[in-house]
Amino acid sequence: MRNIGIYYAYWTREWEADFLPFVKKVKNLGFDQLEVNGGTVASMKESEKLRLVDEAKEHDICLSYGIGLTREHDVSSLDEATRKKGLEFMRTMIQSIGNMGGGMLGGTIHSYWPAEPPESISQKMKIRDQSIKSMKELVRYAEDNGVILNVEVINRFEQFLINTCKEAVEYVSEVNSPNCKILLDTFHMNIEEDSFYDAIKLAQTHLSALHIGETNRKPPGTGRVPWNEIRRALDEISFDGPLVMEPFIAPGGQVGKDIGIWREIMPGVDPDDAVRKSVEFVRDKLA
Repeated sequence: MRNIGIYYAYWTREWEADFLPFVKKVKNLGFDQLEVNGGTVASMKESEKLRLVDEAKEHDICLSYGIGLTREHDVSSLDEATRKKGLEFMRTMIQSIGNMGGGMLGGTIHSYWPAEPPESISQKMKIRDQSIKSMKELVRYAEDNGVILNVEVINRFEQFLINTCKEAVEYVSEVNSPNCKILLDTFHMNIEEDSFYDAIKLAQTHLSALHIGETNRKPPGTGRVPWNEIRRALDEISFDGPLVMEPFIAPGGQVGKDIGIWREIMPGVDPDDAVRKSVEFVRDKLA
């Protein structure tokens, strides 16, 4: 059975947060997994990391980790000093996750987010070369720490390096490591892919995790994403990875600014009640 998870920032307005209270919360709402900010984890004290791990074990919750690298930690930067700074930051995260038992680290781990567009396609390809160079260094470290690096496919308005599953397959094939995989996201797929089904089928065994949400970032089951089509593709590739909700519905703080939320997406709706219903929907439709 596929794990169903949710990203902690559904409830927060800032990226920095205390993750501990969310473990019991997501368990009570019916989830199997909690995705947290890998950058925050890297800065936590060892005692805090162990407490989070113990809390997750107590409630039978799997932990996964996400990050959108900032420009100062851009591992695809043409500036070598910036690239090396990003590598060091990524290594710190990978080691922290390894010390917590390993797991998945996904998101914009191959570049930075939110990104400004490059000057040209030729510059994009130079940036891609830097990214590949960095990822080939990082996967060796990930392999030693039991960490899977999930490269997320992100829409053109937020990033420019990997916008489609085809680009992602080419990227991870070039990196050529069992610890470098693909993270697809239904929100981004709705913008960039001609077909949800075809994209998932193209990913095949490269697909490690799937972020799920509606076209306007509401929780699954409240919109028009073709979940039956997605389920068929997941079944046909024998996908057994996690399905992690990444809904964002409220404006405010750095989270609202970065995601681009300038209105109440679901006014008058209790956030907990919304995802409680959504996890039931996902368990029936996808898991």
